[in-house]
Amino acid sequence: MDIHDLTRELFLTNSSKIVMLVADGLGGLPMEVGGPTELEAAKTPNLDALAKRGVQGASIPVKPGIAPGSGPGHLGLFGYDPLKYQIGRGALEATGIGFELKPGDVAIRCNFCTIDANGNITDRRAGRISSEESAPLAISLRQVKIPGVEIFVEPVKEHRFVVVFRGEGLGGNVFDTDPQKTGVPALDPRPADAASAKTAEVAKEFLAQAKKILAGHPKANYHTMRGFAGKPALPSYKEVYGLKAAAIAVYPMYKGLARLVGMDVIGKAHTLAEQIDVLEQAWKDYDFFFLHFKYTDSTGEDGNFAEKVQRIEELDSILPRITGLKPDVLIVTGDHSTPSYLKSHSWHPVPTLLVSDCCRPDPQQAFNESTCITGGLGHFEAQYLMTLALANAGRLGKYGA
Repeated sequence: MDIHDLTRELFLTNSSKIVMLVADGLGGLPMEVGGPTELEAAKTPNLDALAKRGVQGASIPVKPGIAPGSGPGHLGLFGYDPLKYQIGRGALEATGIGFELKPGDVAIRCNFCTIDANGNITDRRAGRISSEESAPLAISLRQVKIPGVEIFVEPVKEHRFVVVFRGEGLGGNVFDTDPQKTGVPALDPRPADAASAKTAEVAKEFLAQAKKILAGHPKANYHTMRGFAGKPALPSYKEVYGLKAAAIAVYPMYKGLARLVGMDVIGKAHTLAEQIDVLEQAWKDYDFFFLHFKYTDSTGEDGNFAEKVQRIEELDSILPRITGLKPDVLIVTGDHSTPSYLKSHSWHPVPTLLVSDCCRPDPQQAFNESTCITGGLGHFEAQYLMTLALANAGRLGKYGA
């Protein structure tokens, strides 16, 4: 039986509130043997206070040893098997900015980058160019014309933008062009199956025309293409959990993922404090709230240990506003680990904390990687976090006679 068949059968309706606070890329590693992780180095009095009331463990986003992207990482947290439900990053990004994908469309998440005179990438994110500077550049790429294909180009945030191809015979299975390192040229688009061969050719022509348009810009003089994807179909939170769910996120990709699983994306917050404002204002209107905090991930990807520590402390400082609302279940976790030591997503299990009046508290007095290893939840696959949340919220009935 699929887990969602089970939750459909067992879910109960009540007035309980569930909050899932996701610190993107939360998990870390020491920068030297015997040193602390970012979470261990951070001063987190509020998380540690919650640890004394709750139960913690280490969640496995996909399977042991697999380093996930943000899409699979969040799908697991939302209770969807990330091996069964595969969503390309392009579809997430497009949906996140409110673009209505149609069947047969192929969406691509693009990153502006900087290349040198030899065509080698010197900065994969064009110096994290500001949205104000990047948006006109993205719009300029609407000049690209390819016979037989309708092309949409939409700015997203900072160095990111979305391209959507619409036409006959397009498949969404094309390899990324980002080589994931500097000092080498971008890769050519290559189809992963015969049905996507036309898409790869269209992408190659788009890149060629875009390169000419961007040539004069000092930073964003080229771009890479990632996460080619068609429109996915997922069962909604209301259907499988009986929950009216809301998402409060800043970055479009996470809004997109929330929309794809049937959450309402609410508010127009740009900061963590504004996200909590939105939470407080909408508290009476929803059963489940997903709050996304990005900067624990981006600082880890930059290899900036000290700044990731500061971002964790920023997250900790806001917790009293959440606990002041008295959620019946509060979960603090991440979609994957992003250790500053590795400067990338990693396979390491993610610290996860669950607090409710009916959880079984473990002996831990703090919340970090070391305490999670021996916490009461143990090591578990992230896709079962939602069933734990529902059970602690009194929203799951008994299975069997």
